[in-house]
Amino acid sequence: MELLPVLGLLGLIVVKETGVPVPIPGDLLVLGAGVAAAGAGAAGAILLVAILIAGVAGGSVQFLLIRGTLRERLLRLLARLGVPRDRLDTLAGWLQRHGIRGVAVARATPGLRVGAIAASGIAGLRYGVFLPGLVAGNTLFVGGHFALGYLVGPPALEIMAGSGGALLAGGALVALAALGGLAWAALRRRRARRAVAVLSVDGAPGFGLAGYGSWAEAACPACLGLAIVGTERAG
Repeated sequence: MELLPVLGLLGLIVVKETGVPVPIPGDLLVLGAGVAAAGAGAAGAILLVAILIAGVAGGSVQFLLIRGTLRERLLRLLARLGVPRDRLDTLAGWLQRHGIRGVAVARATPGLRVGAIAASGIAGLRYGVFLPGLVAGNTLFVGGHFALGYLVGPPALEIMAGSGGALLAGGALVALAALGGLAWAALRRRRARRAVAVLSVDGAPGFGLAGYGSWAEAACPACLGLAIVGTERAG
């Protein structure tokens, strides 16, 4: 693995986790990193640890900003991305009751995780409570996607090697992102018809995939499948 692309990936993850609306699904970034790490030996494990550290760093920045001077600006931004304040307030109350475990569950759940950091700040959680939950939830979500990419990496790279590699890889990423966008649009229309379509995990209030921010966090087939199941349950 080359250093410059790795640094670019880590920088992008930090920026996304601070709450900046980067139009690239986060799970696809991690899946791609897992594919790239296949066959890299110890460097692959180092990359995973670096991705986790980048996510914790960016998430910590967003958490501290929500609790500080940029609170209202960030909340308005999240509202424009489909995560309204009332849902954040509801999730904040749930996080206050569940503490570390609640943050971990929220951050490990597609769709729900997009508002978990902001809600933790609104809830006034201590950083000592928020941080362990963030680490645990990110490790489950990121580690799972990285492992999936790592496992499918060798056969995928073998196929690409004989089929015009870069073009095929680019096409696959575009197709997955497009699938995520189409599923997001379908779920949004369903939500409008039913008035509410949310994903609930262990009694937690959900966000579903109603906004751009949720699509940007959940575009892989597994995440979309979980979101669709959650939407059906809510209906």
